[in-house]
Amino acid sequence: MAAYDAICFDLDATLCESTQDAGTVLESAFEHAGCEPFCTPADLRAAVPELPTAETDREFYDHLFTEVARRAGADPATAPPLAAAYLESRDPTAVAFRPGAKAALERARDLARVGLITNGGRETQTRKLRALEIEDAFDARVFTEPSAGIFPKPDAAPFERALAELEAAPDASIHVGDSLHADVAGANAMGLDSAWLDPGRDDGPRGHEPTYELASLEAFETIV
Repeated sequence: MAAYDAICFDLDATLCESTQDAGTVLESAFEHAGCEPFCTPADLRAAVPELPTAETDREFYDHLFTEVARRAGADPATAPPLAAAYLESRDPTAVAFRPGAKAALERARDLARVGLITNGGRETQTRKLRALEIEDAFDARVFTEPSAGIFPKPDAAPFERALAELEAAPDASIHVGDSLHADVAGANAMGLDSAWLDPGRDDGPRGHEPTYELASLEAFETIV
């Protein structure tokens, strides 16, 4: 096991997961937008790495449904109403800890300074933190804020901001997350150790290798 000065966590699909069924939310969005379904939740996840940076949640989902419509050969004009309906169907407060997440966060707080590095806007992500009652559990919280130069992971900016607030060097820090593209690639490029929480889904070929692989956060204590 390694000793770290700073331990950082991703939020979505790492510390928490939605209690809403992804397929049901998407189905509801198509129904309310009045168009035939042309994608699945897996299609949405697959398109995320190719999207341009968005300033707001609405802009992000406009980009997302535009890209997925393009891939499916569907009318891109459906993207704005779909984005609006999708956001209306989602409840940011409908979240629960992933297995072992609460204990992992408590253990991290006993061992080091703790940071949150999440791809998501401050307002939406803070609502999730409040629902989980961990809004004050971090020594540094970094959200996506393009207007302030904080672009989404794997960009270096969120990692740099977190390490500066935590007063920690990259080689004495670790980042834990579920995305090989965003979390592992971003941490590796910055010189942090990375712990990949296997989300149990097929997101295509692996392009980045984590320092550690975890089947769940119940195994977190084996690496720190």
